[in-house]
Amino acid sequence: MAEATRDEVVAALARVADPESGRNLIEAGLVQGLVLKGGHVGFAIEVPAARGKSAEPLRKAAEDAVAKLAGVLSVTAVLTAHNEAPRPQAPQQRAGIPGVGAIIAVASGKGGVGKSTVAVNLALGLSKLGLKTGLLDADIYGPSVPRLLNITEKPESDGRVLQPIEKFGIKAMSIGFMVDTDTPMIWRGPMVQSALTQMMGDVAWAPLDVLVLDMPPGTGDAQLTIAQRVPLKGALIVSTPQDIALIDARKGLAMFRKTQVPVLGIVENMSTFVCPACGHETHIFGHGGARETAKQLGAPFLGEIPLVAEIRETSDAGTPIVALKPESPEAQAFLALARAIAEKIATPERPAPRIIME
Repeated sequence: MAEATRDEVVAALARVADPESGRNLIEAGLVQGLVLKGGHVGFAIEVPAARGKSAEPLRKAAEDAVAKLAGVLSVTAVLTAHNEAPRPQAPQQRAGIPGVGAIIAVASGKGGVGKSTVAVNLALGLSKLGLKTGLLDADIYGPSVPRLLNITEKPESDGRVLQPIEKFGIKAMSIGFMVDTDTPMIWRGPMVQSALTQMMGDVAWAPLDVLVLDMPPGTGDAQLTIAQRVPLKGALIVSTPQDIALIDARKGLAMFRKTQVPVLGIVENMSTFVCPACGHETHIFGHGGARETAKQLGAPFLGEIPLVAEIRETSDAGTPIVALKPESPEAQAFLALARAIAEKIATPERPAPRIIME
């Protein structure tokens, strides 16, 4: 019998409701330290100290849910209680970037959902709306912006700050501008944190209305560093309609909520495949999953991006669809997303642009 997979275990835990929060265990972020080995599963249910004794039925329900899975030989679920950590100093650590109005993160719970393509076209869309826009490729291990914008030159420096490279009307910076394409970034956590800090603070971004961060996929150290140390105006979660992608998207959303970062909404990428020959639409990865997830989690749903060959072709060529064909239906989907984001980050000092695209 095949062993149960991590995704199957997570899905089983996502079916167990937490009566205190009204959400499931995964959404509520109560599952910690999940380990699978040879069909044996172990994890912790972490609750506040005040719930220590009363949460035993919840622990048992989680254990029973996983035990029912095929390929699970044993389940060890432990209940851990903790005191809430004080939060007063968190805002003090979130130093802004001088001359940058708003910083938003484009994130995903897993790779392969087209997050970087969405981030690049969103940045270009915000620029088309008249906002001074920057794009920071925060994916140290797998930078995509150099390819998506076809940037091969290295940024200039005066010995103190780096000059972002301007392309298609936006300012861009990526670790990929400074290393060869085939060079692996074999860095530990502190080095990644240092690189991210320098690319935010030691780059001549100003003046900008908005800086878009193309986040690394997942919810690891780099993502936590940004969420805790950068004054994010909000985060946009990118997912495909697939259940497996939506499970990870929930994790990303939970991480931002735990770090007090507003969630601007969820966008469904690769929503519908449009045949280039006949125009027929096919839901290859399912359809409507992100919309339903947004509804369940109380997050705004910001629209659907179709799965169209031209989006992939223009991205691979370094001429994103919003830059090359802003009037196309595909580009209009990204521009609609940009308008929605512009509305959400607007302030009295920086009202949402009212420019109408041709």
